[in-house]
Amino acid sequence: MAFIDYYKILGIDKNASDKDIKSAYRKLARQYHPDLNPNDTEANKKFQQINEANEVLSDPEKRQKYDKYGENWQHGEEYEKYAQQQRAQGNRQYSGFGGGQGQAFESFENFGGGDFSDFFESMFGGGARGGRQAKYRGQDYNAELQLNLRDILEPHKQTLTVNGKNIRITIPAGVENDQTIKITGHGGPGVNGGPAGDLYITFKIAPDPNFKRDGANLHATAKLDLYTAVLGGEVTIETLSGKVKIKVGAETQNGVTVKLKGKGLPVYKHEGQHGDLLVTYDIQMPKNLTEKQKDLFTELRKEGEK
Repeated sequence: MAFIDYYKILGIDKNASDKDIKSAYRKLARQYHPDLNPNDTEANKKFQQINEANEVLSDPEKRQKYDKYGENWQHGEEYEKYAQQQRAQGNRQYSGFGGGQGQAFESFENFGGGDFSDFFESMFGGGARGGRQAKYRGQDYNAELQLNLRDILEPHKQTLTVNGKNIRITIPAGVENDQTIKITGHGGPGVNGGPAGDLYITFKIAPDPNFKRDGANLHATAKLDLYTAVLGGEVTIETLSGKVKIKVGAETQNGVTVKLKGKGLPVYKHEGQHGDLLVTYDIQMPKNLTEKQKDLFTELRKEGEK
């Protein structure tokens, strides 16, 4: 059988990274999946080749053997030992192994080496020669879920509709923006009894107008009037769980930050733990002063200059 170039099948070069292989496989698997190409024998054949190529190239050990021995990588080491024995006995036919090509390779075929169909049968439990239908793993699905900060204050259940199916999931408290979770078995259905694919959900946390996130901590700005800043008092602070009042010390300076312990977000996968809310004071200067107020400030300035 002619040499099967797995790199060519996936449209990548031999220096492709694991990420490149995964990306190429997902793109092609979606394109040629049997569910999207019913009764298309060529697409079905292509899908089989794509799965086989990914099975080998995504596994570092298999990929190393394939690069060395070609399509008969499964039995390459066996053949090399056999060839060494033959050469030791003076059989010049076994002069070397060149990635599954030449006379040595033909002899190996008779010796018991596998080819494309043999390997595919071992992967999926069937093939043309066995008279059984090959089993294919279902396609992985990807979905995005839009949330805001208040949605992740505590775990809650939510129903998603993916490819016409309603899937009920639990959203963990404190998930990060762009964090992805896997729901096993909720992707596309398998073919001929093969396992279903998986569902990958990526959470998108929308920016909040009042809070800036830093892991489980939150940052906010609170306006503070000049009189409270100078004389002390109380200020009402908005948190994700409601409003709280805190004391302000006398002579508080602009830009001072106070910590509200435990008023941040839940710590992901650490039940009962929360981050903090860090509030920075923005002191507001009074406007539209009356003449009396201006006189009082003038007196204050004079006192300060003494």
